Amino acid sequence: MAFLVIFSHAGPIAGFYGGHDLGVQISSEQSIGGVAVAGFFFFSGFLIARSRMGSSTIWRYLWRRCLRIFPAFWATLLLVVLVFAPIAWWHTTGSIAGYWGVNYESPLTYFSNNMWLDLGQRNIAGMGAELPYAQLHGGYDWNGSAWTLRYEFLAYIIVAILGLFGALANRMVGGIFCAVILGLNAMQWSGAATLWSVNPIFSDPFLLMFLAPFCFGVLFTLFGDKIPVDDRLAIGALIFSALTYAYGGWNVLGQFGFLYFLMWFAVRGRITNWEKHGDFSYGIYITAWPVMTLGAFFGLQNYGWAVYHVVVIVATHVLAYLSWHLIESPAMSLKNWTPRFLERGIARMRPATTFLREELVNVDYSSTPYASRMRKQRQSAEGQS
Repeated sequence: MAFLVIFSHAGPIAGFYGGHDLGVQISSEQSIGGVAVAGFFFFSGFLIARSRMGSSTIWRYLWRRCLRIFPAFWATLLLVVLVFAPIAWWHTTGSIAGYWGVNYESPLTYFSNNMWLDLGQRNIAGMGAELPYAQLHGGYDWNGSAWTLRYEFLAYIIVAILGLFGALANRMVGGIFCAVILGLNAMQWSGAATLWSVNPIFSDPFLLMFLAPFCFGVLFTLFGDKIPVDDRLAIGALIFSALTYAYGGWNVLGQFGFLYFLMWFAVRGRITNWEKHGDFSYGIYITAWPVMTLGAFFGLQNYGWAVYHVVVIVATHVLAYLSWHLIESPAMSLKNWTPRFLERGIARMRPATTFLREELVNVDYSSTPYASRMRKQRQSAEGQS
């Protein structure tokens, strides 16, 4: 999925495929990059729902989700503002002088304006007017892939709330919620209803577009024992999704055939050593666009499609490797960490909790008025029988 995003974005960033994302030459609904992101959200929904069901508290769950998203993302923001953008500035102006002093899209505000996933500053110092992305689409962006992370974290919060109210413990309740999201998404893309007139929250079409595959993944967690993993069904689902991608209906139904195929492949493929050296998917996703943008400043696209992609893939792999081993994995090692002040508070509460539990266990409930009344009613019923 991460590779598909790279190949798709090579269109607008480097000027390949007529300057457009790969896939829009065939589909009027979605690019190959969008297909890949749907795959990300699908597997995320499946895994995150399982994580929530296994978390002891909602706070522990949210803490782990923050550790997974923010440290590597923050490192990428710093990589751009401290390394990539200064190199691009030096290459463009011939000197680093003036980089830190610009008033428009200042590098000093790039991190703070983007650190909470809501990208409030896409560019730095007005650079990039000569790049294909700006020439073709008027875009100035150092990390055009990161905008989806806001929807990813929103989905995490929704799962947290579902778990808090027991919707994941009762799979029928959780299933109904996910079915409603899938239904609303179908209504949105089929034109069956103008949802934004019902609630302004639906004025953002990407909300349901991302939540639909995410909730489809949640359904695989809730009803995994009921969903067949069948080879013939998987091939049929893939063919169906390809037809809808080319001829229409992808966003309404077709994508779910593709997502089922992905789950079939995950189960049937039995890939056991895929992450032997680390989980690079997130690192590739958040560093690929900055690498491609920096390459565009140096005219990497002029060396041809093959050279461009080999350089980008190697560079993003190196960064993803470093991201996993230096940032992501160490951050996730803190998933069970508890601040000392909370540990002390829990320790103070534990004796009282233990005492109350022992008292409840030692109570003689047979002497209570309720137990006496129930005993008399039972004896009366036995006498009548």
